[in-house]
Amino acid sequence: MKNIPRITTAALLLPHAALAHPGHEQGQFLGGLSHPVGGADHLLAMVALGLLAAQYGGRGVWALPLTFVGSMIAGGLSGYAGLPFPGVEPMILASVVILGVLVAMAARPPLGVLLPGVALFGFAHGWAHGAEGPASGMIPYAAGFALMTIGLHLAGIGAGRLLQRGALLRGLGGSTALAGLALAFGG
Repeated sequence: MKNIPRITTAALLLPHAALAHPGHEQGQFLGGLSHPVGGADHLLAMVALGLLAAQYGGRGVWALPLTFVGSMIAGGLSGYAGLPFPGVEPMILASVVILGVLVAMAARPPLGVLLPGVALFGFAHGWAHGAEGPASGMIPYAAGFALMTIGLHLAGIGAGRLLQRGALLRGLGGSTALAGLALAFGG
């Protein structure tokens, strides 16, 4: 419980992090690995999705992350190809807020309702990764950002299972949603 205010405070003090994605100069694979952790928007959404998957349980534990990552790869290829995606940054920030709220509310909408939204969020995150990626070497770059995303989802699932659907887990969801709002309105 003590870390939630610190995390929220850090997110409120660093709203510019939503649009900052360093790491592309490290090479394709390492740049891909660093991209999801280089911006608070990506980091928060991907961990929140893992928290939601753990909280959802059952098929959701694998269906939510796989849907996100699969759509993210498709979005990455679209962004790399230069296809337009108007409003990608607001969509990414919305993913942070909405995923955080779902965790905070311990919501369990049917997977048939939840998965299309997760797919859209994954596509948006992927599009940003692809659009901001290197001019060449998209395959190792995409492998890097997909691998890191899976790792962040697994971290969220692990944390969610440790917290066992309790008040602390819902508090993390609420803090994530607040951090998303701070990123949206502070930057």
